This record gives sequence, structure tokens and C-alpha cells, in this order.
Amino acid sequence: MGDDSEWMKLPIDQKCEHKLWKARLNGYEEALKLFQKIDDEKSPEWSKYLGLIKKFVTDSNAVAQLKGLEAALAYVENAHVAGKTTGEVASGVVNKVFNQPKARAKELGLDICLMYIEIEKGEAVQEELLKGLENKNPKIIVACIETLRKALSEFGSKIISLKPIIKVLPKLFESREKAVRDEAKLLAVEIYRWIRDALRPPLQNINSVQLKELEEEWVKVSSAAPKQTRFLRSQQELKAKFEQQQAVGGDADGGGDDEEDAVPQVDAYELLEAVEILSKLPKDFYEKIEAKKWQERKEALEAVELLVKNPKLESGDYADLVKVLKKVVGKDTNVMLVALAAKCLAGLATGLRKKFGQYAGHVVPTILEKFKEKKPQVVQALQEAIDAIFLTTTLQNISEDILAVMDNKNPTIKQQTSLFIARSFRHCTPSTLPKSLLKPFCAALLKHINDSAPEVRDAAFEALGTALKVAGEKAVNPFLADVDKLKLDRIKECAEKVELACGKKTGGAAEKKEGKPVTGKTPALSGNDKETKDAATKPGPLKKAPAVKSGGPPKKGKPAAAAGMGGAGAKGKKGPETKEIFESELSIEVCEEKAAAVLPASCIQQLDSGNWKERLACMEEFQKAVELMERSEMPCQALVRMLAKKPGWKETNFQVMQMKLHIVALIAQKGNFSKTSAQVVLDGLVDKVGDVKCGSNAKEAMTAIAEACQLPWTAEQVVAIAFSQKNPKNQSETLNWLSNAIKEFGFSGLNVKAFISNVKTALAATNPAVRTSAITLLGVMYLYVGPPLRMFFEDEKTALLSQIDAEFEKMQGQTAPAPTRGISRHNTGGVDDGEEEEQEDVGNDVVDLLPRSDIGDKITAELVSKIGDKNWKIRKEGLDEVTSIINDAKFIQPNIGELPAALKSRLNDSNKILVQQTLSILQQLATAMGPNIKQHVKNLDITVLGDSKNNVRAAALATVNAWAEQTGMKDWLEGEDLSEELKKENPFLRQELLGWLAEKLPTLRSVPSDLLLCVPHLYSCLEDRNGDVRKKAQDALPFFMMHLGFEKMAKATGKLKPTSKDQVLAMLEKAKANMPAKPAPPAKACSRAAGGAAPAKFQASSALAEDSGSNTMESKPDPKKAKAGGTSSKAKGVQGKKVLSKPNLKEDDDKSGPIFIIVPNGKEQRMKDEKGLKILKWNFTTPRDEYIEQLKTQMSSCVAKWLQDEMFHADFQHHNKALAVMIEHLESEKDGVISCLDLILKWLTLRFFDTNTSVLMKTLEYLKLLFSLLSQEEYHLTENEASSFIPYLVLKVGEPKDVIRKDVRAILNRMCFIYPASKMFTFIMEGTKSKNSKQRAECLEELGCLVESYGMNVCQPTPGKALKEMATHIGDRDNTVRNAALNTIVTVYNVHGDQVFKLIGNLSEKDMSMLEERIKRSAKRPSAAPVRQAEEKPQRTQNINTNASMVRKGPAEDVSSKLNQNRNMGSHSETTHTVPREFQLDLDEIENDNGSVRCEMPALVQHKLDDIFEPVLIPEPKIRAVSPHFDDMHSNTASTINFVISQVASGDINTSIQALAQLFQIESLAREASTGVLKDLMHGLITLMLDSRIEDLEDSEQVIRSVNLLVVKVLEKSDQTNILSALLVLLQDSLLATASSPKFSELVMKCLWRMVRLLPETINSINLDRILLDIHIFMKVFPKEKLKQCKSEFPIRTLKTLLHTLCKLKGPKILDHLTMIDNKNESELEAHLCRAVKHSMDQTGSKADKDTEKGASRTEEKASKAKVNDILAEIFKKIGSKENTKEGLAELYEYKKKYSDADIEPFLKNSSQFFQSYVERGLRLIETEREGKGRIATSTGVSSQMEGTCVPASAHTVSSSVGNTNGEEVGPSVYLERLKILRQRCGLDNAKQEDRPPLTSLLSKPTVPTVASSTDMLHSKLSQLRESREQYQHLDLDSNQTHSSGIGTTLASPSSAAANIDDLKKRLERIKSSRK
Repeated sequence: MGDDSEWMKLPIDQKCEHKLWKARLNGYEEALKLFQKIDDEKSPEWSKYLGLIKKFVTDSNAVAQLKGLEAALAYVENAHVAGKTTGEVASGVVNKVFNQPKARAKELGLDICLMYIEIEKGEAVQEELLKGLENKNPKIIVACIETLRKALSEFGSKIISLKPIIKVLPKLFESREKAVRDEAKLLAVEIYRWIRDALRPPLQNINSVQLKELEEEWVKVSSAAPKQTRFLRSQQELKAKFEQQQAVGGDADGGGDDEEDAVPQVDAYELLEAVEILSKLPKDFYEKIEAKKWQERKEALEAVELLVKNPKLESGDYADLVKVLKKVVGKDTNVMLVALAAKCLAGLATGLRKKFGQYAGHVVPTILEKFKEKKPQVVQALQEAIDAIFLTTTLQNISEDILAVMDNKNPTIKQQTSLFIARSFRHCTPSTLPKSLLKPFCAALLKHINDSAPEVRDAAFEALGTALKVAGEKAVNPFLADVDKLKLDRIKECAEKVELACGKKTGGAAEKKEGKPVTGKTPALSGNDKETKDAATKPGPLKKAPAVKSGGPPKKGKPAAAAGMGGAGAKGKKGPETKEIFESELSIEVCEEKAAAVLPASCIQQLDSGNWKERLACMEEFQKAVELMERSEMPCQALVRMLAKKPGWKETNFQVMQMKLHIVALIAQKGNFSKTSAQVVLDGLVDKVGDVKCGSNAKEAMTAIAEACQLPWTAEQVVAIAFSQKNPKNQSETLNWLSNAIKEFGFSGLNVKAFISNVKTALAATNPAVRTSAITLLGVMYLYVGPPLRMFFEDEKTALLSQIDAEFEKMQGQTAPAPTRGISRHNTGGVDDGEEEEQEDVGNDVVDLLPRSDIGDKITAELVSKIGDKNWKIRKEGLDEVTSIINDAKFIQPNIGELPAALKSRLNDSNKILVQQTLSILQQLATAMGPNIKQHVKNLDITVLGDSKNNVRAAALATVNAWAEQTGMKDWLEGEDLSEELKKENPFLRQELLGWLAEKLPTLRSVPSDLLLCVPHLYSCLEDRNGDVRKKAQDALPFFMMHLGFEKMAKATGKLKPTSKDQVLAMLEKAKANMPAKPAPPAKACSRAAGGAAPAKFQASSALAEDSGSNTMESKPDPKKAKAGGTSSKAKGVQGKKVLSKPNLKEDDDKSGPIFIIVPNGKEQRMKDEKGLKILKWNFTTPRDEYIEQLKTQMSSCVAKWLQDEMFHADFQHHNKALAVMIEHLESEKDGVISCLDLILKWLTLRFFDTNTSVLMKTLEYLKLLFSLLSQEEYHLTENEASSFIPYLVLKVGEPKDVIRKDVRAILNRMCFIYPASKMFTFIMEGTKSKNSKQRAECLEELGCLVESYGMNVCQPTPGKALKEMATHIGDRDNTVRNAALNTIVTVYNVHGDQVFKLIGNLSEKDMSMLEERIKRSAKRPSAAPVRQAEEKPQRTQNINTNASMVRKGPAEDVSSKLNQNRNMGSHSETTHTVPREFQLDLDEIENDNGSVRCEMPALVQHKLDDIFEPVLIPEPKIRAVSPHFDDMHSNTASTINFVISQVASGDINTSIQALAQLFQIESLAREASTGVLKDLMHGLITLMLDSRIEDLEDSEQVIRSVNLLVVKVLEKSDQTNILSALLVLLQDSLLATASSPKFSELVMKCLWRMVRLLPETINSINLDRILLDIHIFMKVFPKEKLKQCKSEFPIRTLKTLLHTLCKLKGPKILDHLTMIDNKNESELEAHLCRAVKHSMDQTGSKADKDTEKGASRTEEKASKAKVNDILAEIFKKIGSKENTKEGLAELYEYKKKYSDADIEPFLKNSSQFFQSYVERGLRLIETEREGKGRIATSTGVSSQMEGTCVPASAHTVSSSVGNTNGEEVGPSVYLERLKILRQRCGLDNAKQEDRPPLTSLLSKPTVPTVASSTDMLHSKLSQLRESREQYQHLDLDSNQTHSSGIGTTLASPSSAAANIDDLKKRLERIKSSRK
């Protein structure tokens, strides 16, 4: 059993690896207990076992293995790091556990697998289990299947991916082992539970018997949806919910909708293997299909039909096949073949799914046309085909084709198309059916509901009903405004019958979204309609029309559609259903009646009076009446009809007319003014608009009407009226009014088309005024529409065109003013339609309004064959023709026939010129076709991006960008095309594609899942041979991760080779750090708040909110376009600008006011957003558009609009202007600048990327001023500001221009005042890694300056690492960099000495010799180099000489030899130092004292002093003091303190302590600390020293040593009054506090003792009055009696020591310092001081005797009788008092020992016998106690440098009383002690690391007070000293204790040292003998 006992002692982890199974078993048992016991899942214990867990499960001993499995299970369950072991442990379980005979082992193995799944490692486990299925051992296979089944049943199909399992299922059914087959069957049943019939297709081919059995089992499966019963760690909320349901017992119904979501619908298609069919087509297929005989054609089609029956087809190029099938459908005369071809198309579409989308556009028109066939079988086949095709594309893509067919004359085509639309709508959701789509469809269907053929009407009703059901009433009702009641009811009836494709849910969702909680019963809403109409007819409480339309503006100028334009959210009380105010026309009689009710009778009578004065009076009355009327009571139509009554607008008197027009304006503003009323007056207004006197009133009235009825409608009416007249004045004034109105109302909703035709008329007018007005109007429109506007006028005469261009030129660079009128113009509805709505709402784009011509008929077969001709010249001709066709058409419809295919084949043309021409045609096409180019995306072959010629690649990239701009990125990323391209190993193609993706991906908010297919190829690009490809792949990596997430990307590495995997994972980790946030959705919040979903009253407020700058839908940059990166049109840019505008009426001219607006907490919020990755992190190599856009958006709220326009202008001169303004406002707007500082700095970083030098110079000028201001304001940069600015500033250090470099360096200098130099260091260190050699050199130089100014503490992460990094540049290929590196290291050497070589580590010989040479040179001319630097950097003036003398050991020494010695640390330094004065023993004084001293020294132990002759190695200081320039540089205390405080706040304890030490090293700073601060600091430091947790730190000793050193610093350097005061208060607090530990008080007292020791030097600088006041307060709180009751006698003795020292130093004068004490007489202090003064006056004698303890100052000479009597009287008084009797006896004993001949008889004589015997007995007791035990007494506080040196009791020693110091003990130990303190101040190690006792052993015997010199590092030394009896001379000189004082001392030769020591020996001998 001997062995047993051996392994029993091992730690657990070693037992677990032991070769004895028993040891392992025991280890596993203990590990299991340990694992269950550790609470903290992140405990470091876990990591110890990371590598062992695999061994736990694969143990070869079955018994041990069982225990190991239990322990492993506990580990996986509890350990945070367990996930790292997944792969190896799971594989161990599969291979070594599942084959075990014991059921328990398998069970545990299964549990471990499930536990791994629970901790989110399901994929890895599943992978191992699937590998296990290929194992030869059937036991393992069975266990793996069982585990998979269990996992699926517990975690569900969301977590366990079924596809790979289903793939292997058929194979398992073929197994020879019955057990495997049975288990597979159970698994199949479990899978069926989750995915139902989706499992059938993959299992169709298994053995029929098995299939039958399965079918039987499947039938038994319960129909309830299965639920997840075990949850991942991340699904704890789900778990809680589930448990709650279980508790309630609501099993099936409890979950409601959530449960349905919980089970993902698995698509059977996904589980199938794709089949390749193109190669299987019959060889002669294409000939046969063209054959004359229909039978042959039929054979060919049947062959295809058979192939396309495969449910999933491999993707490939099906273009030719589709083409021939389309031809059969369209042209074949045999209807049977048409049906067959349609079936083939349906099969293709079903098998290819999304991959068929690219062909959909070609086929749909043909099928729809073919619906003219009447035969039901053909119709049915066509229906199936088109339905299948619809699922492969989107409604948007084929909408043009469908709408084109809607106008067909054939009723069957119309009917079938409507029915198809209805079916398509069923597959849509409100988001895929946005208004921009609904609108054209509804318009077409509304025509059909009035069709003569009933079947067409029915189909249209059905389609409209479906739309209503899907998109909801709110979206559709605006389009049904003009539908009469009967038809509307019919539509609603249809809506109720509709069954949606995705169950009822969609409908529900749509209804839920309708703003108010809709009951779902649609008829209720029709009632609502009626109310609405009534409300409008009776002038109800409605203001303007709060329209329901919530999408973009109407595109066609039909008043019907425009009716939907109202701004949602006027003050209507009708909720979201209220409509445009619509009034029926009233007859003149009704009007008169209504007017009579509200107007005075006289007024009505005089309306048509012949006398103009009466008419004028009548108008005045009319005006008054209108002004007083309530909105609800005002019959607008009646009133305006009265005004129009004869003479009406023909009024001849201008005054009456002016009044009349003014009244119209009033009515429009104050009443519920409808379009009906408007139509009554508009004719008259337009007629008067050109009138000189009345024109302005007419315009005012028109503006008021525009506000009431919306500008788009009003403008259209007005312009139409004006141009139907002949009066040119009216025309030009109308256009002028419109120009102005557009500026006031904004452009949204205006029908450009309608205006353009009128503008063209105006441009052709003969009257120049009309032409000028038209051109001005165009200028205003240009502001909103941008360059596309010009396209409408390109065919105008050149003279006119140049005028238009000049006008446009004027407008360039201006931004459209913010709308100030028509608050309700922006409908705030449409957020409900979700993101798609925004994306699809390209309708806002003017380009959509352009008339598009159909060039389909021009793309003839001839042209296509030309393009494909063999002769390149003919091909070129073809391409030229296409170019000219597109140029002529300008804007085209998407119908371009065979052109895309023809062009695609040209992209591979051997003639590169033709390739380029084709690319430019494609680019043209994109611009000409606009967004409709989408359907052709798949035809653009991007392989051309991989062309070997640069210019071709550039053209290809431009083309791809032009297309992407029109289509958005989604279509490009969908499908496998992109991944197929990346797969090709063409380096050009790869780098272009990856570069393109890296540019586009960051701008997208979401991407199709197909992006994942690109990842494997991305990984292969990361390891491509071509460096550029690798770089591009690395750049793209973060953006892929941004969309796919780290997890998915990491999972995808599973398929790589192990070596590649590690590399890629490392890159992924790196990319994870740089991963940008997804772009935030463009300001959706406001529109959501204001959305239609809000109740009506909320809408009212939101409409106002809109005015104060909330960005609603209209003003959002169109995300489609934003995605495309470029600006597809000015319109988009303009809309973008609109977002930023803050409506402010005098926006443009108002430049007063502050330029920076302070937003409370704005900066904090931005930081939070950036942290939470809600916005992009400011991190880029060059700024991309999205960063600029983001900054713009962020600035919009806090920078004045006009300044922002300057800042983001395209022209650099505007940037200069902006900077000038910022400089001007810098002083006056400090707070504003600081509140926007992060944004300002970000904007300035953008300027660093400008190429213009003047901007850069101006930027740097601003920065210098800015940082000076910030340092005056004592501002500190936040981390966020620093990290988004400094790296870019550092880039500029490498500028070629000298001036710029100097400026940047100056700025870096200034930054150190507002940002810690140590943090700056890391940024500049990064800069040294740049490719730019100038930048490297400058950064290195800057680092040198930092070290020079701030000492080594700035080096981050550690001086060692930093220096190694710098030293690598010594070998740089660039000379300036090498020099800079060498200079920097020399600088460090100057500051830090030889230590540098240790820190640098190994350098190559060459580098080292260069460095040594450089150091030698710098030593020869000590101050030359630094002086040069000082000139260069006036900011860092330094006292060079102090530096040199501090550091160098005199220039005479040969430095390089010194370095070599240091490098081979073995050899000793050749020189020894003479001992400086303060360390010498003052032998003369000791000799002179000889006679007077009575006390005897203990015998000195003879020591071997030979060691002294050994040459001494001079130790290096460990902690460098802050360099002497620290003080010079930071001449102003505040900024220095700020700098150091930032370091004190560091998380790293060492940094903090070092920084504090720095503070206290600089006298001027240390003295700043107040009493309160010092008290807190000392409290903190002492608490830290006593904190037991420090011992757990790795370098605890180092920390404690540092704290000690710091305490000493604080005591010595602080203002002495403050620190004494602080310590007294602290002592008082600690004694009062019951919770405070006695050790705490002890350490405070030790500090006080230390202070007492410093008093002789510091007494003159102390404010004694304050100290005495503190002592007075202390004595008040703690009177003597109370102090004596303390457990420890230290407090009272400390206090006395302090007082006596003060008395001794000040004498009787001390009594003059009681000025601050109010009532001195009450104070114990005064009495005490008087006594003490008296004694100290009595005391004479040697300096060394500082014994003031116990108030009895004992003289070394014989005391005179009287004095003796006094002393003895005092002692006997004590013995007589009850409390102090023991103390008195001890003193008496002590006294008798010292003065053996003292006579105490007289005192005893007068006392009683009892007292006498008591005294004798007491003395005897003390004697026996002392002598018997031979106590070790310790000298106390006053002895100057004593650390508590133990005095051995021997025959010669007079044992001093406890508390008494025998002055002559001051022996070598005192000097040893001093030496230690000095060593320790220089950071040298006094203790041997290993035997340092814990801090608390400082006071090993509490009864014996020891004085700490507050340097607790000396403990270990002390313990050694205590053990040794002869420690007096134990100077331990061989242990590095001779101290180099750092002053350049010259050293004596060894021989003279020996002589000195002889002399020393002799003198010591003499002293010793004289004492005996």
C-alpha cells in the first residue's frame, strides 16, 4: 500500500491522470465533488481540467470510466469553458462509451451529449453523432441514433438540424442489423412528429415494407404540434414560460401563436437532393422541338416533362430550354402541346424555385397572352404554370408585364389576369404588397369592375377583395375613394371570403395593423364611411383631410388618386379612417339659405349693389362675420358661392376685389375648405393673379387653398386653368406663385408629369415673362428633383436649353429649403407596411415619372443576330445600333425582348473593345430602364469582372454599380450566382468581387440567407496564392460577419483542413473586433410614433412633431438607393438632405445664433449607441459613404443647419469656410464645442482624408486652438473620442510636408494635457506599424519624447514589450526610421540607465553594435542631443543637465564596457564606493561620550568581515522616479494632477500605485494635499495593506512593497501639518470605531511614530497650533483614563511620545502654541505639556538618548538629589494610585536597575507596612519574571531608524523596562535599518521572496511595541534577525546591500577599503573594552 499513500497526496487533477486506476477513480470522485461545489461558473479552477475531460470519458478502466463520466457531466453542466471541449469529448463518448456493455455508461454518455447541446454546442455534437453512424460497430450506431432521437424530442427541430439526419436515414434503413433498423424507425417517427409530410419525399425510395410500417406508425402520431421541452442556456425565458404553462396545465392551448412559431416549418424541398437534368435531355431535343410534325414535338416535350418531375433540380443555364418552351406556348398551333409545354415550365419553376426567377420576366407575358385559349385543360395548365412561376419571383418584378396585359381587349385574358392577380395577392403580406404596387393594380382593376363582361367584373372584384384582405382597409381605401357604395360592399364581401395562402394569420395581422383595434368585421367600416361623408356634408369638426394614404405621392396626376394625398393627422377626431373632405355641390338656393344663417341680412342684400361703396361696406361686414365664425359653423361652400355671385370675379372696383380675395383666403384658412369650394373660386383667382393691384391678394388666397386642399391638387388645377386662358401675365404670375409655393410646401406629392407638359408650353410661349417664369420654376423643381429633370427638356432648342442649364447651375450646391407650410402634407401613416414598403417606394423618385418608351419592337431578330455575328465589324454595328436606340428613347420600358441574352454573350467576346462597348450599353440600359432593370439582373454576367485587362474590369465594375444602384443589392445576393462566381479561381474576379462586397455590405440592413453560400469561397480566398485576393478577403470578412454573425462564420470553418481552420479562426477573431454595427434603419422612430397605428389624437400631435424636425417617410432617403451606395439620382440626395433640415423659417439667411446646439446627454447617448453597436464604430481605412451619412445624421441635431451644409459640401472651399467659422466661435461657445466634441473630432478625421492642403492646414490650426482650449477647461478626452480621432491624427505624422508634420507633432504634445500620455503611447505605437516610413520615424521620435517627459511609466502595456517593439525598428530598411529608433532608445537609456538592455531582449549583433555605438556617442556629448530636441519642441523644455547628472555615472566611465557587464550579469562591478557621510558611524562622538555613559553595550559578536572586501555589485533601482522634467513640463499643478489622476484611476493596481507615488514624489504636488484628502488616502492605503485578498494576487509582494513605499512617500513628502493632523484624526476614528481592526490602529500609530522621528527636521515647517488643537480634541475624546482602558497600551504611549518630542524640540515655547484651543484651562493637554517641559528641561546628555517615554526623562549622569526625589515621588504616586500601580512598580524596578545606588528608603519609611511589603513583593516578582524568561525587549518609537531590533538578554545586558529605550542600543542595526529604508526607497528588494511572512506578522508580540518605518518589506529580514542572536553586526553585506546613492561618487580602491575596516575594528574594540 506504500504506493497508495503516495498518490493520495497528489492534487486532484494529477490523480485524474495517474497511471493507477484506483488513483484515477479517487481523482474522479473528488473532481465530481469539486465540480458540484464550485459556484462561480467562471472560476479559474475549471480551466485546469480543460485538457482532462476527454480522458475522463475515455478511461480504459470501466469502473473508473463510470465515475469519470459522472464528473464530466458535472463539468459540462457547470463550467463556463466546457464548450471548448465539445468536439473531443463528444467523439470520445461516441467511440469509447457507446460501445460499453454497461447501460449506465451509455446513459451518462447520452446525458453528456445532451448537456453539450444545452450549452449551445448542438452542431458540434450532432457532427460527432453523424460520424458515429458510419462506425462499423452496430452498438455505437444504435446509441448514436438514440441520442439523436432523444435530442430531437427534447430540443426540437429548431436546434437539431434535420437535413443531415434525413440524408442518412435511407442508408440506416438498409442496415443488416435489426437493432439499427428499429432504432432508425423510431427516429423517423420522431422526425415525422416535427416536420410531418415533409419527410415523405426523402423516404420514398426505401423498402416498401418498411415504408408501410412507417406509414402505420405515422398515423398514430398525435396531431398536436410538438413542443420543445428542454431549453438552451440562452432560452431561459422560454423555459420559464414553458414551466409556467406546465404548472397551469395549459398544455396544448397555452402557447397560442408562440407555439406555432416555435416549430419551424421544414420545407421538404430543402431535404431533397438536387438532380441535374440538362445533360439528360435527348441529344436531338432542340431539333425535334422545331420539327414540322407535331408528334415529334410532343415526344421532345414528353421527355422534358419526365425530367422536370424531379422535385428539386440542380441549378444551371436553362435559358435555351425556357426559350423553346416559351416559343411552344406562344406560337404552337397545337393546343395540346401548349398545355404540355406549360406543364414543363411549371415543373421547371417548381424544381428550380428562386433560380427560375431570372427567366420569369420572359415567360409571363407569353403565358398571359395565351389565356385567350378557351380550352379548360390549356387554361388550367397555363394557370398552374404561371402560379408556379410567380413563386420563383416577386410581384414587383413582373408587375409591368401584368399591367400591360390588363388593357387587352380580350375578356378572357382580362379575366384570367385578374384571377392570377387575386391568387398572387394571397401569397403576399402587407409588406410585400406596398402602396407603390397596390396603386397601379387597383387603378387597373377599378377599370375592370366597370367592364361589360360579367366574368371580368367578378374576377376584378375578387382581386380587389383579396388586396383589401391582405393589405388592410387603411392601405386600400384611398384607391377606392370614387367607388360607389354597391361596388364597395361587393369588394368587402369578396374580402371576407378570401382564404389566404398562409392561413388566416396574414389577414389578422393586416387587420391588427389598421391603427385602431379593428374588429375584423369589415361591414362595420362601411358604416364608418358613411359617417365620414356626412361629417363632411354637415360642416363637421373636421379640419383638413387627414388622408389615409400612407405611401408615397401619387404618380399619375389623377385627381382621384390625388384625393389620397392628405396629411394624416390633422385635427380630425375620426381616427385613421377619415378621408379627404368631400362635399357634394350645393345648389345656389341651399347656399343662400346657409349663408343667410351666418351673415347679416344687410350684407347679403348689398352683395350685388350697384354702388361700389355699398359693396365695399358689405365686404367689410362679410369679413368681420367670417373672422368671428367658428370653424364648425362655417359653411365654406355657401360663403364662396355668395362671393362668386354676380358681379363675382368680374368686380371692377379694385378695393372691393382685394377685400373679396382676402375673404376667400380667410375662409380657406378658418373653415373646413373642400375641393368643391375651391373649384368655385379658383377660376376667379387665376384670372386676377396677373392683376397689378389684386395679384398679391389672389396669390395669398391660392396659398390658403393649397394649404386646405394640398398643393399637388391645387397646383394642378391652377396651372391647368392658367394655360387654358390666353393671358400671358396670368400665366407667368401663376408659375411664379407655384415656384414660391413649392418652396413653402415642399415637393412631395407633386405630379411632375402634369407640370412638365405645361412648362413646355410656357417655354414655347412668345411672351418672354412667361418663359422666364417657367425657367425659374424649373430651377426650383431642380432643387428637389435634381439632374434627371433635364432629361425632359433635352429636345428643346439649344438657346433655351442653355438658359435652363444656367438656371440649374445657379441652383447647384443649394439645398431645398425646409417646408414651412402644409404641416399635414406629410402623411405620417405608412410605417405599418414595414421595411419593404420603404424599399419599394421608389415611386418618390422622379425618374419613375418620366415617360418611358417601349423599344421592344426595335429589338428585332435581325438586330439580335447581328450582335451575334461571326464578323466583329457586324457585331460592332449591332452594338452601335443598340446604343443609338437607347439614346433616342432616353427612358425605356423593361420590355427589351432578346436583347439581354444577346448582350450577355457579348461580354465574353474575344474583342475587348466590344466587351467594353457592351458594358457601356448595359450601364446605359440601367439608367434608361431605372428600377425595372431588376428582372434582368440575372442576365448580367459578372464573370467579366475577372478580365485580365484593367480598363475592362473598371468598366465592368462601373456597370455592376450602375445596376446595383437601380435594383438595390438584394437581387444580387439572392441565389447561388454570386457564390458560383467567387468559387472560380480567378484572382482578378475574386479581388474585384470581394472589394465590391466590402463596399456594399456595410450599407445593407439585412441580406438574403444565400450570402452564407459565399463563406466557404471567402475562406478559400483568405488563403489564395494572390496577396491582393487575400487582402480583399480580409477586408470583406468583418462585413460578412456583420450580417451572418460570428457563430455562423465560425461554424462554416468546420469543413476546412485543420491548419487552415486555425488560421481562419484567428482571422475571424480579429475581424470580430473590427466588426461594424449594422446600419441603423433610417430614422424610423419618428414615423413609427406618428404612424397610422396611433390613435387619432396622437396623430394630431405627430403632425406637429413633423414640423419640428421629425423625419417622416417622405423625407427619408430612399433606402433602396442608399443601399446602392452611389447617389442614383439627385432626388435621393435631396431627400437625404431633407431629413437633416430643421425647419426654421428663415433657415437660409439666419446665421446668427449658436453654431453648436447643446443637446442634454447627447454625447452619452451617442457613446451608448456606438457601444451597443446600434451605429457604425468609427473605424475605417478610408471613410465610406455610410460613415459620412451617419455623422451627418448625428450632427443634424446639434450643429446649425447652415454650418452643416458648409461642412458636408462637395467643395473644399466650403470646408475652409466652416473651419473659419468654427475657429471664430471657439472661445464664445466652449460648452457647445465640448458637448459636440466627439462629432467635431470625427468630422476633422474626415478632413484628414482630403487631398487639399489648405483644408488640412486649417484643420490643424483649429485643432491646436481646440486642444489649448480644452486643456484650459481641464477637459479630459473620453475613450470614445480618443479612439475615433487619435489614430487618424497619427496617420498625418507621415505627411511629406514638413509644416504639417510639425503641426501634428505640436498637436500630439498638447493632447497629453487632456489625455493620459500612457494611453497616447499605445496609439502612437500603432502608428509605428505603418507602411509609411516617415510616419514610422516620426512616431518613434514622438515615443522618445513621451518617455523623456513622463518617464518609463508611459510605456504600455509594459516597458519591456514597448521597448522590444521599438527595438525592432533598428533594423528597418529606411535610414530615418533606423535613426529615430536608435535615438528613441538612447533617450530611454538616458532616463532609465542600463536596465534598458534587459528590457530590449535579444537584438541581432548588427543592431546591438549600432545601438552601443550610438549610446557611446551620446555619452560623450551629454547635453547635445537633448538640447537639439529642446529647440525642436519648445513645449518640452527640459533641464538637460539635471537629467545627465542624475542618470550617468560621470561621462568618464566607458559606457559600453558597462553595458557588456550588465549583459553578462555574472561579473561584478570593478569599483566600490566610499560610504557617504550620512551612513558613517560617528566614531569620534562615541569615543568622546565614553566617560559619561553608564549604560553598557551588549557584547559584540565577532564576525568574519572578509566579505566586505568582495567587490560590490551595484543594484539597479526597480522603480524609477518620475523623470525630473515631469515637474518642468507640468508647471501648472492642476494639469499635472489631472494627468496623474487619470493613471491613478487605472484598473491595474500597479499603475495606480505608481501614479500615486509620482504625485507624492513631486514636492509641489505632494504639499497640495489637504488634511481630508490625506486622511482618506492613508485610510485607503492601510486598508489595502491589511486586505487579505492581496495575498491571492500573483505579485502580492510587489504590490505590498509598492504600497509601503507609497506610505513612506506620503509621510515624508506631504505637508507635515496636514499629514500629522490627518493621522491623529484617523487614529481617533479608528479607536472609536468598534468595527475597526486593532491592526489598523497599530499601523496608524506606526505612521505617527515615523512622523515623530521626522520631527527634528520638520518641526519648523509645522503649524504647531493646529497640531496641538488636534491633540487637544483627541485628549477630549480619549481622556487618560479612557486610553488606559484600551486593550493595547500603544495609543497612550504614542500620544505621550509625540508630546514629549514636541516639548523636547520646542522647549517652554511650546506653551505659546495653544492659541487655537478655546478653554485651555479645561484641557488636560496644558498640564501634560507643563510636566513634559519640566522634565525635558531637566534632561541633559547625549543626543542618542531620546528617551521621553513615560514622561520620566532619565539622565545619564547622576541626577541631583532634588531631581531624584521628584522622579521617585512621581513613581510612588503611581504605585499608590489604583490604575497605575503595576506601571509604577515596573518603573521603580527599572529605576533601581539603572541607578543601583538610588535611595528609596525615605519614601518607604512614611508608608504602612502593607505598602512596603507590597512594593518589595512586586519588585521581586518583576525580577524573577524578567530574569527567568530572559525577555527580549525591543526598542520603541523614538530611536531614530529602528525597525524593532531585538536585544538579546545576556549577563551584560541591563534589561530595560518595557517602554524604555536604552539609548546606547543604537548600534549597527540602526544603520542597517537606515540602509534598508534607503534601499527600499529606491525600489530594491530587501526580503528574500520566498520567506516573507504575511503582512500582519508585523507585530509579532503585541505587548512589545515595534516601530515600523512603515516599510513592511523588511519582515523576512526581521524574522531572520530574530532567530539570530548575533544580529548586531550581521550586516549581510554579501546580499547586495551596499547602496549606490545615485550621486556620481568616485570610488576608493579595495586596498584603502581594507585599511578603513581595520581602523573601524580597532575603534570598536576600544569602545567595547571601555564599556566593560
